[in-house]
Amino acid sequence: MLTRPPIPPPSASAPVLPCPRPATGARTAAPPYWRTLLPALALLALLTRLPSLRRPLWNPDEGYLAVQARMLADGGVLYDTVVDRKPPLLPWLYETAFAVFGDESLLPLQLCAVAAQLLTAALLASVARRRWGDAAGRTAGALYLLISIGLNPEDAQAATFEVFILPFTVAAFWCADRGRWCGAGVAVAAAFLTKQTGGAVLAPVLWLLWQNAPARSALFRTAFGFCLPVLYAALLTGPHRFLFWTVTGSGAYATFTGSELHVLFRGLANTLILAFACAGLIPPVLRVLRVARTGAADLWLWFLTAAGAVILGFHFFGHYYLQLMPPIALLATAALQVLPARRATRAVIVSAGTCAVFLAWGLLAPRPELAHVQKVAKAVKVRTEPQDRVLVWGIHPEAYWLADRTPASRYLTAGLLTNYSGGRNGPQVGEKYAMAGAWPVFRTEMAARPPALIVDDSRGKPFAPERVPTLRRLLADGYEELTTVDGAVLYVRSSPSSSASAR
Repeated sequence: MLTRPPIPPPSASAPVLPCPRPATGARTAAPPYWRTLLPALALLALLTRLPSLRRPLWNPDEGYLAVQARMLADGGVLYDTVVDRKPPLLPWLYETAFAVFGDESLLPLQLCAVAAQLLTAALLASVARRRWGDAAGRTAGALYLLISIGLNPEDAQAATFEVFILPFTVAAFWCADRGRWCGAGVAVAAAFLTKQTGGAVLAPVLWLLWQNAPARSALFRTAFGFCLPVLYAALLTGPHRFLFWTVTGSGAYATFTGSELHVLFRGLANTLILAFACAGLIPPVLRVLRVARTGAADLWLWFLTAAGAVILGFHFFGHYYLQLMPPIALLATAALQVLPARRATRAVIVSAGTCAVFLAWGLLAPRPELAHVQKVAKAVKVRTEPQDRVLVWGIHPEAYWLADRTPASRYLTAGLLTNYSGGRNGPQVGEKYAMAGAWPVFRTEMAARPPALIVDDSRGKPFAPERVPTLRRLLADGYEELTTVDGAVLYVRSSPSSSASAR
């Protein structure tokens, strides 16, 4: 039973007035709001991401981006000789960071990820403060950072796409909440150009526009702000190539067919992990749903569209769930406004406890796959010269970056050539499920500049050479087995005499 009458938050259809300021010019004794809040949030953001600073990288996406950045710096062309299914903004960020700080470490990108989380928390605090007051702003910022690492560390701590779309998605909502429609459109575009699912925040932006600014000019400003950056990026990379690699070329990837139980189990596991991280936030939200209306239709729409972005593609990787965290933090903050003050304290304490669990997980848990890739990269570096090109047939493109060797193909993982897709291991894996036109290009690359070394890092997975005829023929016609390193088989080019005798 409530101990105080509920304080209804403002309706989404009505403008939210800022907190009243003193009419006289009298100064208050309290220090300025942001001067005290921002340093606290910065310290919390750095603390929660300490694990990310202790390892060279956390997952293959970081390795992929690092290799892409090196290829672009060496004259590669995005969506031509440098390819991926992702939009261009993050490869460009990696390329810029490498140009400024060097390409031997991801530390500058990891610090950028800390800054992205800090900016996300500050924007959430600003939204909450405008709607519910100073205390709510502090609560929203702190709650977000405490749950922001509430996933497997390789998903939450990596400096990859989902972390960098978060400040853009929250900025889009922040702008729409204040009627800054052109800025909202630009922020949605930036989120989309970081990862396609970032564009899901357009739904709550349009909801706020419909509720608060039905004038046609507001819709035009939003559309202009969105279209201009996207069209500019398409012109820079080539409209046809941009459309193929970011939208139309991923049909086989974004399907539910293949490994259904495996994928559903992954989705359930990651949902439970996130629920544990939000253990301090879920009870107040559920309690308020039973006893009062929060007036937060825009926040619920944001949450539902973010959930749709998690489902899209039917892979349910942990890092997809990061998009849910900003609306969850605001929904919890909204709920806490109609509950006793002690509920907010309890929510923060419980969230701090779960955050400590994930922080310990990130700092202490072993990373066997990273250790494996480091061994393979060391073997590649020892057995090749700096000018040699190598082919690593697997799902760990970071091997190229760690070995400091140039890839022999623009396709940096077996996933692009077999649709293995980082975990989908059912019937839809093989040459016929590759990106359209990929195998003819791959054969041309192998014929023009055969790799000095091929690493078969399939280790029994469905893209092993015995299930990929083109790769099997390539190995049989010009390569001989050299050694095995931690399960990965290394092949070197065979001499003409040995090739003839093999025939």
